[in-house]
Amino acid sequence: MPDGPRRPVEQLRSQRWFGPDSLRGFTHRSRMKQLGYALEEFSGRPVIAIVNTWSDLSCCHGHFRERAEAVRRGILAAGGFPVEVPVMTLAEPFQKPSAMMFRNLLAIETEEVLRSYPVDGAVLMGGCDKTTPALLMAAISLDLPSVFMPAGPMLRGNWRGQVLGSGTDVWRAWADRQAGVLSECSWRELEDGIARSHGHCMTMGTASTMTAAVDALGMTLTGASSIPAVDSDHSRMAAACGSRAVELAWRGIGPSSLLDARSFGNAVTTVLALGGSTNSVIHLIALARRAEVPLDLGSFDRLARTTPVIGDIRPGGRFLMEDLYYAGGLRALLARLGDRIDGGASTVTGRTLGEEIAGAEVYDDEVIRPLDRPVSESGGLAILHGTLAPDGAVIKTVAASPALLQHRGPAVVFDDYEDLAARIDDPSLAIDEGSVLVLRRAGPIGAPGMPEWGMLPLPKRLLEAGVRDLVRISDARMSGTSYGTCVLHVSPESAAGGPLALVRDGDPIVLDVEGRRLDLEVEPAELERRRAEIEPRPEPLRSAYGELYVQHVTQAHLGCDFDFVRPGHDVPEPEIH
Repeated sequence: MPDGPRRPVEQLRSQRWFGPDSLRGFTHRSRMKQLGYALEEFSGRPVIAIVNTWSDLSCCHGHFRERAEAVRRGILAAGGFPVEVPVMTLAEPFQKPSAMMFRNLLAIETEEVLRSYPVDGAVLMGGCDKTTPALLMAAISLDLPSVFMPAGPMLRGNWRGQVLGSGTDVWRAWADRQAGVLSECSWRELEDGIARSHGHCMTMGTASTMTAAVDALGMTLTGASSIPAVDSDHSRMAAACGSRAVELAWRGIGPSSLLDARSFGNAVTTVLALGGSTNSVIHLIALARRAEVPLDLGSFDRLARTTPVIGDIRPGGRFLMEDLYYAGGLRALLARLGDRIDGGASTVTGRTLGEEIAGAEVYDDEVIRPLDRPVSESGGLAILHGTLAPDGAVIKTVAASPALLQHRGPAVVFDDYEDLAARIDDPSLAIDEGSVLVLRRAGPIGAPGMPEWGMLPLPKRLLEAGVRDLVRISDARMSGTSYGTCVLHVSPESAAGGPLALVRDGDPIVLDVEGRRLDLEVEPAELERRRAEIEPRPEPLRSAYGELYVQHVTQAHLGCDFDFVRPGHDVPEPEIH
């Protein structure tokens, strides 16, 4: 949508704090002066929050101190007043039991911080997996003029002349280590060379997938998601995000003015064309529900059947995000998708997505494939239903073994992750290359927090025999950097009474990706008999937030948001007394 005219100063949200000739107005202005600011610096200007998710434990956001200064520079250049606001860090590699458990907490914190302070707009600094959706969930619920500033991918890894991708090549190397074909010395060298700069994973993991999805949604400067974190263009982009946030604040353009069915269709199509992370299904559904835009598992599957994978990016392809940037970046990929992208969708730039990608060129047809030579003819994801997944499950087909996409085999069941870790290498475990590994109690409630346990490890003896994949089924998630024939997000989860709780060793399980089926071949009467025999587990001790989470988190097919979050923007402004 075009920008339209600027609003009068009196309509700026911050003026409720700084404008009145009252006792409270006096207090607010005097305290700003206590901070060292002159009245003309902050009064009558849009106040823009720089929402910074930096911390010493966030390797993905290690450059955010510098980028916050670039954002500040852009805000000042556009005539705004910058205020840096630190919020919780979701550091994917370090936070346990899962950063996913704290996505909703960051969304709540960010929304309330922005609602309760005198800000007119925000620059949302994020990129690490769950940070991106959390910040957008907050902005959508608050409907505050906002620009997302993506962290950017790290540089390519390097080991003995080989290019390494974070996550993806770790899993491959670990399988070789377990199989005894990779030495300890080589393993240590890999550890030194796989993460060489600030920035999020440079494979098409959840971080790169979600920043690209937000780019396609129109909530950042078009193409910003492709820029490597340490490239000088990234600093310039950060400053431009600051400037743009000022203009959005002047005009009162929030997410509700930008996001619609076209936006989310573009985001889903982009995820599919990139062979993106399965985690994006959960996050985009959560975002759409807050934006009151219809989006469900069926939406993903319908688009997946007709969207080719043209981003040849690991784990489903060969290249990395740095290569995508040099090949023309996301703008070039979107332009190549042609009429699969709805160019009429709005963006934070004030121009349509079609206008933003017009003229974008592809500079490397190996990285961004032509439509007649895709990585895969159809989208990288498939949605499954059946007696084992009544409410749905997801599989990343582009990262799976083609020979296993239609498979029938006996279940090998693990009751939880501790059981898996204890028994997977037990020589007495009855398992072969035709078996189907099943992990339960790994979902939103059961784990809790739905950790990335879905890429179940294979037994050492099968790895030593050359087996590198089995069908694996769970109510967990899988890292977007992972690969293998892994069926994920089985819903309802086992801890919520889903059929996964009823599977026993030896039960035949049928996976039919083409038919979009996941079935447990056990008679209904037998399943009901088993259900009656299940003994409830004792409730574990949890933190206050942990208790809130398990009591109110929704299932995967509904986005794992809290059930008390209402769509829309009907929460009133805070009273100022």
